[in-house]
Amino acid sequence: MLLDTASLYFRAYFGVPDSVKAPDGTPVNAVRGLLDFIDRLVKDHRPDHLVACMDADWRPHWRVELIPSYKAHRVAEEQKTAPDVEEVPDTLSPQVPVIEAVLDALGIARVGVAAYEADDVIGTYTARAAGPVDIVTGDRDLYQLVDDARGVRVLYPIKGVGSLQLTDEAVLREKYGVDGRGYADLAVLRGDPSDGLPGVAGIGEKTAAKLLAEFGDLAGIMAAVDDPGAKLTPSQRKRLTEARPYLAVAPKVVRVADDVPLPEVGTALPRTPRDPAALAELTARWGLGGSLERLLTTLTS
Repeated sequence: MLLDTASLYFRAYFGVPDSVKAPDGTPVNAVRGLLDFIDRLVKDHRPDHLVACMDADWRPHWRVELIPSYKAHRVAEEQKTAPDVEEVPDTLSPQVPVIEAVLDALGIARVGVAAYEADDVIGTYTARAAGPVDIVTGDRDLYQLVDDARGVRVLYPIKGVGSLQLTDEAVLREKYGVDGRGYADLAVLRGDPSDGLPGVAGIGEKTAAKLLAEFGDLAGIMAAVDDPGAKLTPSQRKRLTEARPYLAVAPKVVRVADDVPLPEVGTALPRTPRDPAALAELTARWGLGGSLERLLTTLTS
């Protein structure tokens, strides 16, 4: 099981009231909410391995070089020698180091790699996996990894993590008209305002799906643009032609990497805490109470 950790703690932050606080009055709603999420996921799905995948760089420079607008609207502060600072709620930022410390004390593998997003870490673990993979994320970009033949599916939270959309190829075909392999091409054509990806003007999700059904993939669509006999409307041919510079680079931006240099870490689901003393100190300081107790009970059962 691979967790898109930031996606989940953002959901926890907005889903759990900020009245959930530490003894000193600091909000810990994201911390406790994430622990409750992990407890429910482990309880319901019983993974053998669990990795909390992190954004070491939420807006990698190599993606920005290709498409400068990539996530630009989320930048709170630009950095020249380090990852840009993402705009997040004031009371969430201080909770992230606490989340990291608690995961480390529990012994849950926490992996981020410089110059890569959590999506890329997830993509690489998925590519290397010998058995089935459950990816837990609220980010539809990772639908591109769904692969029935390899047992790769996305668990997409509808409400908390108690209600999950178990996303396999049948779900993708029903909702989007593509399989996992085709989802990245669909995303390139459609664009994604939340990631600053413009897409191809005038080509929305339904049109993109129809083009992919007709021509197979993005390369097939662009071959059709160059074929006067291909079944494209004049408008589609014009718009795709005008979008060539974008379409030449967008696939590399949209597709998650599968060759990230992952560190050698143990990913087995922990049965006992790695550092009980540190965990006790964190529990007392941040008032993690029932959320942590429930997770520990689930891990040891």
